[in-house]
Amino acid sequence: MVLVVCCLALFISTLDNTVANVALPSIGKDLHAGTSALQWVIDGYIVVRGCLLLSAGALGDRFGRRRLLQSGLVVFGIGSLLCSLAPTVNLLIAARVIQALGGCFLVPSSLALIAQAYPDRRQRAQAIGIWSATTGLSTGLGPPLGGLLVQYLGWRSVFWINPPIVVIAVLLAARYAIESKETVRRRLDLVGQTLVFVVLVSLTSGFIEASNGNWTSTTVLTLFAVTVVSLVAFLLIESHKEEALLEPRLFRSPHFSAAAAVATLYFIIFTGFLFINTLFLQTVRGFSPLTAGLLVMPATIGTVFLAPLSGRLTADRGPRLPVTLAGCAMLAGSLVLSLAGRTVPIWLLIIAYLLVGCGAGLVNTPITNAAVSGLPPERAGVAGAVTSTFRQVGSSVGVALLGSLTFAGFLGALPGQVKSLQLPSGAASHLTEVGKHAVASGGLTTVHGITPAARDALGNAFVTGLHHAYPVAAICAALIIVTAVTMFRGAQSQSVERD
Repeated sequence: MVLVVCCLALFISTLDNTVANVALPSIGKDLHAGTSALQWVIDGYIVVRGCLLLSAGALGDRFGRRRLLQSGLVVFGIGSLLCSLAPTVNLLIAARVIQALGGCFLVPSSLALIAQAYPDRRQRAQAIGIWSATTGLSTGLGPPLGGLLVQYLGWRSVFWINPPIVVIAVLLAARYAIESKETVRRRLDLVGQTLVFVVLVSLTSGFIEASNGNWTSTTVLTLFAVTVVSLVAFLLIESHKEEALLEPRLFRSPHFSAAAAVATLYFIIFTGFLFINTLFLQTVRGFSPLTAGLLVMPATIGTVFLAPLSGRLTADRGPRLPVTLAGCAMLAGSLVLSLAGRTVPIWLLIIAYLLVGCGAGLVNTPITNAAVSGLPPERAGVAGAVTSTFRQVGSSVGVALLGSLTFAGFLGALPGQVKSLQLPSGAASHLTEVGKHAVASGGLTTVHGITPAARDALGNAFVTGLHHAYPVAAICAALIIVTAVTMFRGAQSQSVERD
């Protein structure tokens, strides 16, 4: 029952990373939001949640994992209700931040409770496999479930899922979960927490600001400069603290460092993939929210069914094999999508989505287990928070980077595509502006008063933007393979020896 409680908490926490993706065109149309605002609807949740995970893990270790889990569930449920009532996109983003304030406690607390309940290494690996399968289930279920709700009940309904689950999870935690905490209390690192927030917000803002295609603007360069300065300051300060927010000794292990790197790269690919693909299916191909969500379901198959297998592989062979296979699958899927055109056959999209989903299903369990297996169970909250933070870093960067590359590529290709139609200057300017607006609200196929050729030109421009994003995803997948092969060597034997 402890595992059930933890899986419920993780389910809603990760579901809100993806369930809103299919709703973005409807949100843009209803709340008159631009492309940057839509990116912040997703990243507002991911960035704040990722920034606070490190402190959340330490707070759980100090004040009690069950208490923090229940408190996080309540705040998350309140944020969900506010999201469903938001009258403007700015208030929606603010409500997503409230969701994140509660959601940041759910991952480290649930993982720590699992580690406490399963002290045996093999049982713990299999339990984490089930827990990871919940991540895969919620991540993959988000698009089709969101599509179903948006099509029949409107975009606000995607936030109605959470409150009932919150009530059930809070009651089950009170009944079955045993409180656990550290005997030695750690101080909160407010300086380190502030610097983490500045790093992640400035980095994400820089990528989103660059979505207009001007990567060398003063604003973009300033944001990236703030990122670098804040990151250097964070590393220098943390290296001289006894109770650092991010413990440097954790990274003395190459396996932990590799797990953090792979977590970041994997989520850059997968979260960015969901963001730009749900837009492509609705904006360019003209599919309904439900159909678009169903077409992404092949990713669900991989994330759900391969996560338990990955847990067994990790227990028997260590993380190297499943992570390498995951990187190969995601590389193949990214390369297929890099070559796909506007009228790519549906069966080819399904194959590519399945490959990306298989990679997602294989990678999550081994990197989580690699992070916690070398530490005693009472330190699992901090270890889980660190790896989860890197997942959120990858997620926020994935949406911001791949989204910005897509939008910037679209804006760069749009004038050429419009020019090829040989329209009068006034009509060409009008079509260009219509195309910019349609990407964020309603889709290119719903634009009225333009010819099929003009609609095809707008779609081709968007696909050009996708061809800017997918090669970056392929590079990230290749780096996963290199990291697995070079840094996970001997991980299994080390885990057994420590146990």
